[in-house]
Amino acid sequence: MASRRRWLLRILLWSLAALAVMQVVPYGWKRTNPPVTADAPWPTPAAARIARQSCYECHSNETTWPVYSKVAPMSWLVRHDVDGGRDKLNFSTWGDHTDLHDVSDVIRGGSMPPLQYTLIHPAAKLTAEEKRVFIAAIQAMDQGGGGSGRGRGGGGD
Repeated sequence: MASRRRWLLRILLWSLAALAVMQVVPYGWKRTNPPVTADAPWPTPAAARIARQSCYECHSNETTWPVYSKVAPMSWLVRHDVDGGRDKLNFSTWGDHTDLHDVSDVIRGGSMPPLQYTLIHPAAKLTAEEKRVFIAAIQAMDQGGGGSGRGRGGGGD
């Protein structure tokens, strides 16, 4: 029994030491919200509400950085998701190569918002009706129409 307790104490101490060492890794420290240069032109207030509730934390420059985003290793995961989300689609820089080509399919398929996000933020999970409203809004904002994939102000790559 004492041996087991000693091993558990060692594991706990090593885990705490590893967690402390993780805090010095600089990735995830920089949490910025660049200026919003052009917000997405949501066609309805309902679509704007859905986007802000389910997408803007990773797909905009209006990220709220929760407490857990300041502690590694969660800070690494949050920073990675925000960087990736902004790179793929940023509702705060609308028109700067905004590409809506796959957005409807990703929403329809259920891979956005991702499971790791909706587990922590259950209100972000989209209902069937919210998916319908959001997809209709995305299609309305896609000036290219007909699946051209060049969103508002599209510009070439």
